Amino acid sequence: MLKRLRESKSAQGTLLIVPTLIFMVGMLIIPLLLTTVISFGHPNANGGVIYTFSIYNYLRLLGYSTDCPSGVSTCFNSIYLEILWRSLVLGFNTTVLDILLAYPLAYFIARIQPKWRDTFLFLVLVPMWTNFVIRVYAWMMILRQQGVINSVLGWFAAWLHIPFTPLAMLYTPGAVLAGMVYEFLPFMILPIYTSLEKVDNSLYEAAADLGASPFRTFLRVTLPLSMPGMVAGTILVFVPVMGTFIVSDLLGGAQVILVGNLIQRQFLDARDPTFGSAASLVMMAMTIIATYFYTRKFGFGEEIVV
Repeated sequence: MLKRLRESKSAQGTLLIVPTLIFMVGMLIIPLLLTTVISFGHPNANGGVIYTFSIYNYLRLLGYSTDCPSGVSTCFNSIYLEILWRSLVLGFNTTVLDILLAYPLAYFIARIQPKWRDTFLFLVLVPMWTNFVIRVYAWMMILRQQGVINSVLGWFAAWLHIPFTPLAMLYTPGAVLAGMVYEFLPFMILPIYTSLEKVDNSLYEAAADLGASPFRTFLRVTLPLSMPGMVAGTILVFVPVMGTFIVSDLLGGAQVILVGNLIQRQFLDARDPTFGSAASLVMMAMTIIATYFYTRKFGFGEEIVV
């Protein structure tokens, strides 16, 4: 009887996950397999795919090129490697800056009086209620030569009677970095806050009773216990930064091309889905490898010992 009951519960559990499995297979596994097959093909004149098996698209990403001077059949072109490296560096810088900005705010919200926490969390979430593209355009209004920053600096320069030349901030790597940090900052604040909010106050009292300074308490108690939130926030920020193209398109113009822009232009402008598919898979592999080594180093926070 007990065995039949266990089998019945197992069957019920299997039925519960069937819709999710169907969704995952239909929306993730099958498209990923199709992208893989397309990446080994060649484009035709109409922007379609000639299904062959060739690693040419991957060699292009690594620098192999047939667009060479007269008399040379193959040569090396590092432009795509530079784009891949630029995307990795931008993802790393964005993640680090988001951690540095999010941690103090998350700590402040977690330690403030409970009656004020909902208010501050509400203020963190308010920008996310606005369309992603509108927020990027707001940064364009701030950073352009006639924008807010240059207008304020110009006003101060006129007040001090000194010459002032508007700063060229828009369409630069710095503008893209600022936009990325701003757009994904809430995704770092919320997981860190969730971890910090769970820290028992008795741990701080125990550390103080044992003679630990505030800095040592932070290093030995607060930081280790907040690591799960930092790891989760890092994944939530780094992964989408690697694939986004809107921010770099609007704030970087043609000056800052990331792997997301490369993939978009291959599908929509160059009409080369095979190369775009190869770039997509390489970007996914880069993201998985970086995330794997990061979580291998820091874990997911479940086994952190204080």
